[in-house]
Amino acid sequence: MTNTSAYAAHFTGAVEFRPSFAPRPGISHVLFDFDGTLSLIREGWPDVMVPMFTEYLPPLPGETAEQRRQLALDDIMRLNGKQTIYQMIQLAERITERGGVPREPLWYKHEYLRRLEERIASRVAGVHGGTIPYDELLVHGTRALLKELRRRGLALYLASGTDEQFVKQEAELLQVTEYFGSHIYGAQDDYKKFSKKMVIERLLRENAIPGEKLLAFGDGYVEILNTKEVGGLAVAVASDEAHNGSGQFDEWKRQRLIGVGADVVIPDYRDAPALLDLILGT
Repeated sequence: MTNTSAYAAHFTGAVEFRPSFAPRPGISHVLFDFDGTLSLIREGWPDVMVPMFTEYLPPLPGETAEQRRQLALDDIMRLNGKQTIYQMIQLAERITERGGVPREPLWYKHEYLRRLEERIASRVAGVHGGTIPYDELLVHGTRALLKELRRRGLALYLASGTDEQFVKQEAELLQVTEYFGSHIYGAQDDYKKFSKKMVIERLLRENAIPGEKLLAFGDGYVEILNTKEVGGLAVAVASDEAHNGSGQFDEWKRQRLIGVGADVVIPDYRDAPALLDLILGT
């Protein structure tokens, strides 16, 4: 058994090794989620989606605004990590349950994206204009991690529940496209054509490797669960998005990601070299 508690002395920040952890010297491919795992451009997105849900949800007799907000939040976070359309399908179903007549889920998705774009416009403009350093909108230590993974010769993939066109635009804006090349995947309007599970299956198939050679980093349950399902090693990034670089776990993320089998939990990438040394058994 690896003495992870002793090795943790080499870490300057928080790290949690779960009982399932063991080094994987054979890892050859690495999968990343995007929003909250690498990018912070969309930080605060629940503050857009939750009010939109409560706006469209018909109130029940005697229901308070806070009860309706909590229902919306629970639905939204339960589906976090999947394509956005699944949250909108849930919204439409809730509206029907409450006696309303919903629009198509795709309409709600586009309306949400319109509202979100308004929220993040100043961030995007700031990076374009040079007033916001692009690393400020990356989870702390991201670039050093990506450089270290590339130096070690590992192949990097990115899969996001956000629409692919936006993922590619934002990866380019934050200057991380070079690390992933053509392996950047995101949601489609025809949502059945994409899932993180499909990306993982394709990655394993096209590279003719077993799941044990896959390492994944994510802050959502989907990529952690899908990675564990194929036998990969999963690092939960319980990032404190609103206070980037705080070094503190987002406790809600931590608990949820441990619950789906994460092998390691970190708040950010400040200890990337030490973490990779331990994971890869070097």
